[in-house]
Amino acid sequence: MSEIATSPKPRNWLKTLLLAGAGGFMILLLVAGVVLRDQIYQSFLDPGIPFQTYERPDAPDYANTEAWAARPETVPDEDVALDALPAAVFFIHNTTYDGGAHWNAPFDRAQEAEEVERIVLPNWAAPFMVADTQLYAPRYRQASLYSFMNNREDSISARLLAFEDVQAAFDAFVARTNPEQPIILVGLDQGALHGLGLLLTRFSQDNALRARLVAAYLLEAPVPMDLFATGLANLAPCQNAEDVRCVVSYSAARPEERERIFALTERSMSWTDVGDLRFVSDRALLCTNPLTWSTNGDYAPDRLHRGGAAAEGLELSDTPSAMANQTGAQCQNGVLMVDQPRANALRRAGRLGEDRRAPDFNLFYMDLAQNAATRLANLIEIRVEEARWAPPLEGFEEVEVAPLVPIDEPTDDG
Repeated sequence: MSEIATSPKPRNWLKTLLLAGAGGFMILLLVAGVVLRDQIYQSFLDPGIPFQTYERPDAPDYANTEAWAARPETVPDEDVALDALPAAVFFIHNTTYDGGAHWNAPFDRAQEAEEVERIVLPNWAAPFMVADTQLYAPRYRQASLYSFMNNREDSISARLLAFEDVQAAFDAFVARTNPEQPIILVGLDQGALHGLGLLLTRFSQDNALRARLVAAYLLEAPVPMDLFATGLANLAPCQNAEDVRCVVSYSAARPEERERIFALTERSMSWTDVGDLRFVSDRALLCTNPLTWSTNGDYAPDRLHRGGAAAEGLELSDTPSAMANQTGAQCQNGVLMVDQPRANALRRAGRLGEDRRAPDFNLFYMDLAQNAATRLANLIEIRVEEARWAPPLEGFEEVEVAPLVPIDEPTDDG
């Protein structure tokens, strides 16, 4: 029986080629999406309208409680003794609005208000609530995250508009507080930029305000050192844990977080002494190590770490469970380099735009709390001692010399 020859079944080479091409294209899209994820994300956040023609949200009225995320109901009487006055914390929150519809978020948007009250205040304002401290936390038309992811003229205008609100809030704060109350100024992320602006426009111009300043804590945003030789010449960086009337600043990053380090040191803008914003790339930056409260470059080991916290949803009066000995820290080229914390709750999330965000936890919660208490006690002691001194002379008054009129000597006739 002879074999019947059969030809091989033809393969569908075209189909195979198309499938391979489609798979390669999907891989290419995936790679491009990862590489260009920030640019793609930005495109969704762009308001799509020039700032000049943008209809700005209504400005907050700081006479109303609705304009404040926190404000005490009462103010200490003016006859309260210096050593019995509670400190007043002026806290400027971070960027909580990503963007999309607005360059500047309406100050009363529910989503951002909830995030500030549920996450930001418990983590970042609560450490400064020491010795019956009174908290003032204004809502304001914050510049969007998008406006900090690029440095377009529109984005700069959005930041300046936000600062206008913060100035108005601070003026209302000063008018409402007891004129002798110690002040702790705290700014976080975007709020630190605005806090630095207040130092330049308010504290540097007012001796009485500077006398009340416990310290300015400007966190997670760059502070150029050149300002301390110009616009802030009458203030100085804090050099140890006890200094008062001085400035603390750090921006934390791990060495492998290259995008965040680049954003902080190359792409960020900050104030100049003439009141405009300029890149910080050629400017030395202030870095205070919160484990030692020094500005030197020495490494501080994790045994000095007093404790971080992830305090979501807590009341300001609640003390969170601290996670101590989590990280070492070292100032390098204006950035606070930190070790990876062991606790997952103290590690940065992998969100888009994370290099421009303040974290939802406070890695140095207890370090800040103890330091604020120390500085406040020192300032109160200093102010009580200063009150013992005679007030300074307020200039001299010109006095005309009266002419001398001789008196005639009496005569014998009397």
